Amino acid sequence: MITLTSTAANMLQKVMTEKGLDDHALRVFVSGGGCSGLSYGMTFAEGPELGDQVFETDNVKVVVDPGSIQYLDGARIDYIDNLMGGGFRIENPNAVRSCACGSSFQTSAGEQGTPCS
Repeated sequence: MITLTSTAANMLQKVMTEKGLDDHALRVFVSGGGCSGLSYGMTFAEGPELGDQVFETDNVKVVVDPGSIQYLDGARIDYIDNLMGGGFRIENPNAVRSCACGSSFQTSAGEQGTPCS
C-alpha cells in the first residue's frame, strides 16, 4: 500500500486542477539507475493499466505497476515546502540506503549504482 499525506494530496489536487487533469491518477514507479541503483518517478496517468495496484487518499488515486510495487509497498508520499524549495518526497521503508538527492535508493536485495559525486 502507498499513502499520501494530506499535504501531498492537497498539492496534487491543486496541480491536477491547474493542468486540467482532475480525472487522472498519480502514477508512481521505480526504474533502474540513479546514484543508489533505483530511481523514483511520478507522472499523471489517465487511469490504471492491466495489473496495476490502485490506492486512494483524500480523493487522489495512486497507481503503481506490478514491477514497482515490490519496491514501494508501505511507502508514504509527502510534500515539503521550506526555504530550500518544495517538492514531493517519498519515505520508503524498503530502502536501506538513499542518495543525498533523495530520488534514488538501494534495497536489501542489493540493487545499487555508483555513489553521488
